[in-house]
Formats: sequence, C-alpha cells, structure tokens
Amino acid sequence: MEIRKAQRGDELAIMELIHALALYEKAPDAVVNTAEELGLHLFDEGICDAIVACEKDLIVGFALYFTNYSTWKGKCLYLEDFYVLPEYRQTGIGSQLFDAVVEIAKSRGVKRMDWQVLDWNTPAINFYKKKEAILDPEWINGRFFF
Repeated sequence: MEIRKAQRGDELAIMELIHALALYEKAPDAVVNTAEELGLHLFDEGICDAIVACEKDLIVGFALYFTNYSTWKGKCLYLEDFYVLPEYRQTGIGSQLFDAVVEIAKSRGVKRMDWQVLDWNTPAINFYKKKEAILDPEWINGRFFF
C-alpha cells in the first residue's frame, strides 16, 4: 500500500470516493462538485490538497485538507474529508492516511487540526477515540449554501 500526494489525473478516482462517502453519509444528492472542478482546485488554484492510498494502480482511500485560520491559534489545518473503501477498512490504511495528514499538519507548523464527524458514525468516532482525538460536543456548526 502506498500513501502519496494526489497528482493530476487522480481527481476522477477521488471524486468517485467522494460520491461513495456521500452515499455512506446518506447524502448522495448533495455532491455538486465535479472531477474537473476538483482538479482545478487541487492542482491549478491550490485551494486544497489531497493524499491518496493506492494498492497497485487503484486508489482505495483519500484525505482532502486545507489550511485555515483561527484568530485564537493562528494557522490551522482542516481535514475536510477522509474515506477508505469499505473492503479496505480494518487493514490499517485509514490509520496510515490519518497519520499522514497529522504529519503534514505538523510539518506545516499549524497550531491545530480540525475535522468533523457525524454523531451517528460510530465506527469513525471510535477510530478517532483510538487516535486520542478530542471530540468536542460543545460547538454547533453553522452553514450557508450558495
């Protein structure tokens, strides 16, 4: 298994994983992004970054993240999405992907790494607890869609 930085041409496979994640999260119709837009954002505009887990030539997982900012802490990293195909779970791939993002956060000198997990996603919650992550029930997410 190889964990590597996403490269041009990976956007279609990443987008397929994004659709699989949306299906798992019971929101298959919520994805409006396209592989073309994702490629533009990852490789041309630098809005976000991604790493992928590959078995031979097959991308079986990804993590997409970007730098954000906290007025209290300064530079932070936000893990937007993190997904591994079901048939590759329980193999350590997810842990390798997550740990790779943590190392990227540290190498960027950020003060905090954030992500969200749905309150019903017990497998993910248990995964983050094993990583000794702080799961903060205090904050309520605010959002606008445009």
